[in-house]
Amino acid sequence: MEKINSFKIILLTVFGVAGSGLSKLLGGFDMTLQILIVLMIADYITGLIVAGVFKKSGKTETGALESRAGWKGLCRKGMVLLIVLVATQLDKVTGIDFIRNTVILGYVANEAISITENAGLMGVPLPGVLTNAINVLKQKAESEE
Repeated sequence: MEKINSFKIILLTVFGVAGSGLSKLLGGFDMTLQILIVLMIADYITGLIVAGVFKKSGKTETGALESRAGWKGLCRKGMVLLIVLVATQLDKVTGIDFIRNTVILGYVANEAISITENAGLMGVPLPGVLTNAINVLKQKAESEE
């Protein structure tokens, strides 16, 4: 029993140190980063529900849950955090506190749109104003590509 408790303490310490270091690299665990992470988790969960329960995912041919599509989604979310890390470092180099927050807010908007799209695929009624705003943002993003 004592070995289990000491292993638990070591494991929690390692995770605590790693989380603290990552938080520092990402510019601190402030409200903007917390919101981004919460929305990323919510988007991933709603994506799993759309694919697993409703079988309406646009990420797979059948629309059903697929581990490869889930892994790609996690990799994308990891890349978002890497971009936030780069933006944080750019803030440090330039001596301003603008780039990181702008990048995070951009991704917050993107995650919110994705959650809303997932809700629509589940059949949750969406206000017309919201669907119009999403369509405008999609068209704008496609025209910029």
